[in-house]
Amino acid sequence: MSNKKQIGLASLVLMVFTTVFGFANGPVAYYQMGYASIFWYIIAAIFFFLPAALMIAEYGSAMPNAEGGIFSWLEFSVSERFAFIGTFIWLANWLIWMVSTSSKIWIPMSSLIFGSDKTTTWAFFGLTSTQFVGILAILWMVVCTFTASHGVDKIQKVGSLGGTMVSIMSVIFVVVAIVIWIAQKGMTLQPIHGIRSFFVSPNPNFQSPIALLSFVVYAIFAYGGIESVGTLTDSMKDPAKTFPKGMVISMIVITILYSLMIFFWGVCTNWQQVLSGKNVTLGNITYVLMNNAGVVMGDALGLSHGASLAIGSFLTRFAGLGMFCAYVGSFFVMVYSPLKALVLGSDKRLWPAKMTKLNKYGMPSFAMWVQFWFIAILIFAISFGGAGAQKFYQILTNMANVASSAPYLFIVGAFPFFKKRTGIKRPFVFFKTQASATAVSIFVFCVVAFGIIFTCLNPILEGDYQTAFWTIFGPVFFGLVAFIFYNHEAKKHHVENTNTINKD
Repeated sequence: MSNKKQIGLASLVLMVFTTVFGFANGPVAYYQMGYASIFWYIIAAIFFFLPAALMIAEYGSAMPNAEGGIFSWLEFSVSERFAFIGTFIWLANWLIWMVSTSSKIWIPMSSLIFGSDKTTTWAFFGLTSTQFVGILAILWMVVCTFTASHGVDKIQKVGSLGGTMVSIMSVIFVVVAIVIWIAQKGMTLQPIHGIRSFFVSPNPNFQSPIALLSFVVYAIFAYGGIESVGTLTDSMKDPAKTFPKGMVISMIVITILYSLMIFFWGVCTNWQQVLSGKNVTLGNITYVLMNNAGVVMGDALGLSHGASLAIGSFLTRFAGLGMFCAYVGSFFVMVYSPLKALVLGSDKRLWPAKMTKLNKYGMPSFAMWVQFWFIAILIFAISFGGAGAQKFYQILTNMANVASSAPYLFIVGAFPFFKKRTGIKRPFVFFKTQASATAVSIFVFCVVAFGIIFTCLNPILEGDYQTAFWTIFGPVFFGLVAFIFYNHEAKKHHVENTNTINKD
């Protein structure tokens, strides 16, 4: 439909930037690994993000009108069963991400309104703060689902807004860090003790070999989400050219920006003085660091203590606004794109008729509300599970990290088979030979697989079996559900396990 082909290169780059680049990933990386996270982020970019983006660019440009996006890629490459399981786990990843982030989104809102994270004090109506935030998260999912079900144009507008706000917030932080750096005559508040500082974490929890290797998954997660835009190729202007160009531009910008920002956090933050306390969590780390950056800039410029605190408060509030807009932009893409890939990409006979029915806006609204209820139940179960705030966010983060990485095993693993297929135009080809495509696929597959294994092993070796359970829960459980569901429905409706792109 021509009225859908409205997403140009600039909008695509902003949507990829919104979906992939997480301003909070820099603070989280610095909190966990200090300067050493730069090395792992560059490694993840070179050995995961770069080849994966090029593979996805080949997939997307070769099948620009494939309504199912990732599902269509995997189905054409291997088979429909393989595509169904891989896409189901991919959908599960973003379901878990929405469960996690629908709770975290209230931290930037609190920072915007109050100037700091007050969510741990939101104990109302006889509920603990964790339980109350969980209820707010469910209400937030109602708003997202309702709005996104009213058309892809709403998704594009909100996604572009989120990308714009993240860009502005990133520029402001970089300017603040440079001002501090100059005012301190090139000194960094986190000392650099030679090359060792870029390989050894100041965080005692990330100094064992297994913990270091498990950080690979955190680094990969920082680049996760690029594949989700592949479901929007049928809404792009000249997708065969726009999609690969947008992927490459976004990849370069995001990689450079991550590395610079991690270093700049060290310019204005001493890890031991600011981040070693128990009041710092993975959920509020961004606002703690932004507030500290403002105070440090004021002190470096010789302003009064009151003025420095005011700058810190302003940066915290602006970070709250920026992060809120970024989360909103990502939500409006993720509440629709993964579900669309699975439900509209797979054989319609696998689903009840209501699941594949489109409303007047061209959206699978019934399926989106089914998705909402599943997310709401998960949020309720985790929020009322009894874990403390720091433990709660750690569990959610681990769930999202492993679940986000697992689907790439399918995307990367299917790529050599995709290269072998004939009878399809390939406007963008980076991997010129079958041997190069296979070799790179195997290497990237191993990188992701080892990262997942070490992330699962780390909490087990530390005796933290609850975190280990939630870490493994996502991909394993949903993979089994997908396998059982597909086999049952395919047998029931006589659906053949083909490897051709589904047609209407």
